Amino acid sequence: MSKFIDRVVLHVRAGRGGHGCASVHREKFKPLGGPDGGNGGSGGDVILEVDANVHTLLDFHFHPNAKAGNGKPGEGSNREGKNGADLVLQVPDGTVVVDDDGKVVCDLVGAGNRFIIARGGRGGLGNASLASKARKAPGFALLGEEGDEVDVVLELKSVADVGLVGFPSAGKSSLVSVLSAAKPKIADYPFTTLVPNLGVVLSGDTTFTIADVPGLIPGASEGRGLGLDFLRHIERCAVLAHVVDCATLEPGRDPVSDVDALEAELAAYKPALSGDAGLGDLADRPRVVILNKTDVPDAAELAEMVSAEFAERGWPVFEISAVSRAGLRPLTFALADMVRQYREDHPKAAPKRTIIRPIATDETGFSVIADPEEAGGFIVRGTRPERWIRQTDFNNDEAVGYLADRLARLGVEAELVKQGAQPGCPVTIAGVTFEWEPMISAGVDMQPTGRGTDLRLETNDRIGAAERKLASQARRGLLDENGERKE
Repeated sequence: MSKFIDRVVLHVRAGRGGHGCASVHREKFKPLGGPDGGNGGSGGDVILEVDANVHTLLDFHFHPNAKAGNGKPGEGSNREGKNGADLVLQVPDGTVVVDDDGKVVCDLVGAGNRFIIARGGRGGLGNASLASKARKAPGFALLGEEGDEVDVVLELKSVADVGLVGFPSAGKSSLVSVLSAAKPKIADYPFTTLVPNLGVVLSGDTTFTIADVPGLIPGASEGRGLGLDFLRHIERCAVLAHVVDCATLEPGRDPVSDVDALEAELAAYKPALSGDAGLGDLADRPRVVILNKTDVPDAAELAEMVSAEFAERGWPVFEISAVSRAGLRPLTFALADMVRQYREDHPKAAPKRTIIRPIATDETGFSVIADPEEAGGFIVRGTRPERWIRQTDFNNDEAVGYLADRLARLGVEAELVKQGAQPGCPVTIAGVTFEWEPMISAGVDMQPTGRGTDLRLETNDRIGAAERKLASQARRGLLDENGERKE
């Protein structure tokens, strides 16, 4: 059984960037080959794209998790890693993307329209790209960055020219079935229509779409019935048509009170897209009153009585019967004229040449604040410091020394001293906390030592090769009490 899904929660994760490679060229008869580690590939993006052949969010309902491809790591011989594959998700025309805070991120209207919902992480630089006059053969590379990971809500808002609104069993589905080739479900009980139905109507040389929204009742804007779930589908409609059941036998109901009740719900409903498509609020849209079921004698008399009252409001009134098809021709031409007038007042903008103007991004700024949870601690925030932390391999002393140089050149060391940081105080950057030790030589060119080492970080606890050898000889009983090798 097919299902119509118009609202889903989507969990997306962009690809991670590949790590850079730390490699030195080695070849016979070619000494001092130099660093040749390639850069890692960038992670893939997650992209939403409007597809005219997609009409529901059903696929995302069953598969709510989406992940793009990861970038490949760099390799020796200056071979760069392959970029991760982008993940393109096809969505219906009229999809609105909303973030966790309820803020509209984008409105996807028009076939081919695209939006990057999650960007892939940058690939790490290889040691060939990190080589400089001071570091001719770096013994480290930068790590790839994680891609964006976000949760968004996708809401489908139907794109139609005319929206039919009315109480349950008012005859909206019947009207769509006789005006277009659409075949919605029709039955003699309320709330037969559970999903919006779209139909295409041809009137003369004008073609327009008409949407049948599930029946509304008083309180729909507050969640009663099905109205709250489907009122969004009339947000984009240029014309709203009240379909009134003139043959209803329910006590306390008449055409005028029905229209007034629905008008109150339309006024109370607040569209998520302010000024969507330039149409304004629902209360400001052009109205048409369709008095249906006039094939019933009593209904025909009632329609004739209330027509003048609706006409006084400035609304066109049409008496029709979806069963006998009486009055449909004038209604169709009138709707086509209103749609044509709207299109003339809101012409589509001519396609423009794409002009790319790069926006300068200030990534040099940072801030140092006192840590509210750690006495005497500090937190460093900023785009560059946080990115550098994520790119650093803390198991490599040379990489850590390179990080210290970058932070010092940016001014982080000086700012910590200015704010009274003491040696050994905890400093947190991008969730990583370390004991701060001011380095007088940080930020200046240092004499290179062994690959992967840094003389300024002599306080590491790792055991060197010579110490491991002596420990092994002691365990085997090859050393005397003075630590000398036995004869």
